[in-house]
Amino acid sequence: MKTPFGLELHGSLAELCRPDRMAVIVYDMQVGILGQIADGAAITARNAAVLQAARAGGYRVVFLRHMSMPPKLMGRFQYRQAMAWQRTEDPAAVKPWFLRSSPGFEITPELAPREDEAILDKITFSAFADTPLATILRDCGLTAFAIMGVAIEIGIEPTARHGADLGFVPIIIEDACGTGHKEAAERSFTSLAYMGDAILTQSGTLIGMMGRATE
Repeated sequence: MKTPFGLELHGSLAELCRPDRMAVIVYDMQVGILGQIADGAAITARNAAVLQAARAGGYRVVFLRHMSMPPKLMGRFQYRQAMAWQRTEDPAAVKPWFLRSSPGFEITPELAPREDEAILDKITFSAFADTPLATILRDCGLTAFAIMGVAIEIGIEPTARHGADLGFVPIIIEDACGTGHKEAAERSFTSLAYMGDAILTQSGTLIGMMGRATE
């Protein structure tokens, strides 16, 4: 570990993968989103394995959910976004996919959040935009977050970049991140690796480190 001017620089995955330094973020693992990707079951299984190790090791866990507003409260941003995603130029044809009361809004039951885990709802792609996530991590004295879920090219990459700008170290669990577009996902992983402020790893590697960190 390097210590310039008395600062502890936890640069490696092994140094960061400790309950007092790293949280686990589960991004948009919702029923209605997983149903739209081809490998939803495999991604869910890898998320469940990481989550099991995180819970056993005492790591703090935060779930994110994407939420739609009812049409009267959607506003310009949500209308433009929904029209692009639903491929319509008619605002009246837009149907909110993730209303709070809809079945698709809920976290997939295989990952059922526990009472000591937070669930944060958002209407943005970055998990840090207009949510208390950064405050939670800082207040707990954490410096890094491991993130998994769906989708790398839609919300996980923006979250990683935003988190890095806020001073956290993003750890991307590559094989536990789902995608709706293979080529777009590959571009995201390549871009994140090139930028250099995120650590990319595999679920098996992280699970092994979580076990060793608490031995």
